[in-house]
Amino acid sequence: MKKKRLDEKEIIRIFSQALGIADLDDVAKVGRNLVFKADMLVASTDVPPQMSPWQVARKSIVACASDLAAKGARPVAAMISLGLPEEITRTYVEELARGFQIASREFGVKIVGGDTNAARDLVIDCSMIGMTAADNRMPKRGGAKPGDVVVASGKFGYPASGLAVLLKGARAQGAFRAAAVDSALEPKPRQAFGITLARYFSSSIDSSDGLAASLHEIAVQSNVDIKVDYDAARADGVQEFARANGLDAHELVFHGGEEYEIVATMPKSLLPRARATAKKAGCDLHIIGSVKKKGTGRVTSGRRLLENRGYLHFS
Repeated sequence: MKKKRLDEKEIIRIFSQALGIADLDDVAKVGRNLVFKADMLVASTDVPPQMSPWQVARKSIVACASDLAAKGARPVAAMISLGLPEEITRTYVEELARGFQIASREFGVKIVGGDTNAARDLVIDCSMIGMTAADNRMPKRGGAKPGDVVVASGKFGYPASGLAVLLKGARAQGAFRAAAVDSALEPKPRQAFGITLARYFSSSIDSSDGLAASLHEIAVQSNVDIKVDYDAARADGVQEFARANGLDAHELVFHGGEEYEIVATMPKSLLPRARATAKKAGCDLHIIGSVKKKGTGRVTSGRRLLENRGYLHFS
């Protein structure tokens, strides 16, 4: 009988129990406003073949910057550790360096050092330090309350559609193709959204593991049920793209992953102030659902019960 392979969540659960980490979240806050984050990129599981070396390096920084943004934290400094295959070329390494330089300027983070070693696959580990505002309470995953609205920094389905084009030969044209492929190769973390709006959030999470999986994390840790509006969450053109290529649009929107939007909940009474703040910061704020009564961590869309799955390493 074939043994079931451990997935990423199960592995994290084992270590959390062994180390006594009860409050699982994307980042760790130390003291009043210091925030830590680490994220690892592995080429064989995280990098489409069409991604340029500089885009690979940039993506490794995006992952940390996005998680910090979801908690209202601004990146300050990072250390980068590299595992490099022996066949890697000087040109590739120089392009990686250029990508780190681009990301450093783009996200306002100073790269202060790191480590290198030999590896069978390209591995980039980013450890980042950020800071919240001194008076800012950092929202966690487990803080959603019945009656809250679910908001997001953007809509969903572009990265999964872009990966379908790049990896599976799906057909797309014009502006939709450009937006979908760009979102897969050069994801845009929503720093302004998180940094300016986090004070309104009752809970928040970065959606890189997929919208459904992210909402499940909030629902389970908050002990609530969440209802999400598929039409409000779906990016323009995804339905038509899915139909033209024989794909499931719900799958692209809810379970595709590799998105770096911020998903959060907030009291309905704070929406007018949040909207005004978002407008002033030049951010979009989308209402995509609502938090229901205390429950068992169910996430539904219409009559559909959404599975707790998205992008998982080791799967």
